[in-house]
Amino acid sequence: MPRTDWRAVWLVVAAGVVSAFHLGKVAIAAAPLQADLGLSLGMLGGLGATFAVLGALGGVVAGSVVVRAGDQRMLVLGLVATVIGSAMAVPTGSFVALVASRVVEGLGFLLITVAGPTVLARLVRAPDRNVAFALWSCFMPAGIALAMLIGPWFVDWRNLWVAATLAAALIAVQVMWKVPHGSADAEVSRQPVRAAEVWRPAPLALAATFLLYSLMFFALFSFLPVLLQQRMQVGPGAVGLLAAAASAVNIVGNLAAGVLLRRVTREALGTAAAITMALCALGIFLPLLGPETAFVLCLVFSAVGGLIPASLLSSIPRVASTPAQAALAVGLVVLGSDLG
Repeated sequence: MPRTDWRAVWLVVAAGVVSAFHLGKVAIAAAPLQADLGLSLGMLGGLGATFAVLGALGGVVAGSVVVRAGDQRMLVLGLVATVIGSAMAVPTGSFVALVASRVVEGLGFLLITVAGPTVLARLVRAPDRNVAFALWSCFMPAGIALAMLIGPWFVDWRNLWVAATLAAALIAVQVMWKVPHGSADAEVSRQPVRAAEVWRPAPLALAATFLLYSLMFFALFSFLPVLLQQRMQVGPGAVGLLAAAASAVNIVGNLAAGVLLRRVTREALGTAAAITMALCALGIFLPLLGPETAFVLCLVFSAVGGLIPASLLSSIPRVASTPAQAALAVGLVVLGSDLG
């Protein structure tokens, strides 16, 4: 295999980051959306959950589509769908139209999150996989952190949507030109796709673990801005900075996993991280500690939690014997993540 094209790797990661930005923009724009469209917290939660529902329903199907149509093509198509969905929301004045736009964005998010790891598995040499998948696992916290950091700059939520649309369009053009299709795309598309291939103990265990991790992570981060304002009495100006910091430290764990996996097993690393997250969650959600201590636990929860996605994603090439199985395994893991 030729040398790893790290420029292409970074573009794939950038595609993931911009898709996560679109996921996180609703949380940070909650107040403007409520003021402009009269949305309740339940409606805001529904807007955020749209992406997860689509992933839970279509994760494995998306894996099959990626196998047949080609991972690079589906990555580009996912970015295009993100652009279209985000642009649809800008002129809208109703909750129903906003949900429709989120469905289109969510389809794009699903394709990106399935195609991204599949592209990396094809392009990255085996010795570089731990590092490459550690970088990819940063896309969610990095995108959400950027949304939390940049979102407060926009008084009008529509301007935030326009900025996010332009960013996704720019990355789509770059991916189209600079991420190669490769001969592997043609080889994978000719392989028979049997969904039953992925319903094996090892991929199912990865998906179940990601489900539990996602359940814990988003129970906290979906409403972290609300938690900061209402329980911790943080002013509006500081909410974005603190929420961004809490999301960003997850990247530390993602990157650390790439180093630690050279020294410890995936099982040991994942178990230690899960136990630490559980203990932190008790301190965060039970009203036993002061707000400052609870926020410190949010940081620890996020940083340690970052060890788990990198450990799971880098395991996919180990449990899949063919590129087609790898794409389906990614789809199953995405299903587990979004179901959580």
